[in-house]
Amino acid sequence: MKKVLILALALLMLVSSVAFAAGSQEAAATGKKDYRIAVVPKLTSIAWFQRMEVGVKEYAKQTGIDAFYTGPSEGDGALQAQAIEDLISQGVDAICVVPFSTSALEPVLKKAREAGIVVISHEASGMTNIDYDIEAFDNAEYGRHFMETLGKATGGKGEYLFTVGSLTSESHNQWVDAAKELQLQKFPQMKQYGDKIETADNQSTAYNKVKEALTANPNIAAIQGSAMPDVAGAALAVEELGLAGKVKIAGTSLVSVAGKYVKNGTIEMISFWDPALAGKAMVELAVRVLDGEKIGTGLDLGVPGYDKLTLNGKVLYGQAWIDVTKANVDDPAYAF
Repeated sequence: MKKVLILALALLMLVSSVAFAAGSQEAAATGKKDYRIAVVPKLTSIAWFQRMEVGVKEYAKQTGIDAFYTGPSEGDGALQAQAIEDLISQGVDAICVVPFSTSALEPVLKKAREAGIVVISHEASGMTNIDYDIEAFDNAEYGRHFMETLGKATGGKGEYLFTVGSLTSESHNQWVDAAKELQLQKFPQMKQYGDKIETADNQSTAYNKVKEALTANPNIAAIQGSAMPDVAGAALAVEELGLAGKVKIAGTSLVSVAGKYVKNGTIEMISFWDPALAGKAMVELAVRVLDGEKIGTGLDLGVPGYDKLTLNGKVLYGQAWIDVTKANVDDPAYAF
């Protein structure tokens, strides 16, 4: 079964590459190569967004379009806004952005659009000053599926923690808010402990804050992490306190970051979407908008998971999340 899955994923990537190569030929005829498209992540210094950069570079190589990666090395809305100001001054054709703080970016993205720049966001479905937002999946469904896992793992009892990169990180808050709604409906004997914990997308911060909470409250039975490094930091805290197996953990991460904790059972499950594919999807969507193509439900961007999109307002939803447990953590298809 693993061999079939690996072959299928390889075939999907091959088809994607062929599609982009064909797009490169079209670019010569339509002027697409003249487009200059910037991708601005929340921060450039963590594995998640380094993986996204791989996708952007692959896209540029495959299509000949000048797509490039830039942004702050730390999670800071003001620094991200300044990076976008610089791009406006450069006169880029499109900006693809994963906002650290949606509220911090609304004014500068409004300025970008007024300058005629196409704006595509990711992990920011509630933003106003964009052409489109593209999501790997429905955020509420994604958040609920973590609570389903934790509810079953704890027997539906005990207190739990939520971590988010920032209280202004829109997708993170959508995930945990939907998870809490499910908990109230399905696991009434569970209870959130304290407020959402902000980690600034930093593994050390997640470790320190989770350890502090676990030390203060012995009734914590579960942790749901949102930022990519959160569950790895939480797992280290749990292990150091001798609580592995007693405190259940699930959340967004990558195998390269949290895989060892999945293997040893400290983490029940991690889920993710491939940031490289998300990067490609953002840039390809920007190209389609620049080309004047009609954007709607059924749109195929030629990227696995983003090949049958659903449009709701200005938000496009794909079908691109992956769950990894002890059963499939060693699958080479997820080794990033």
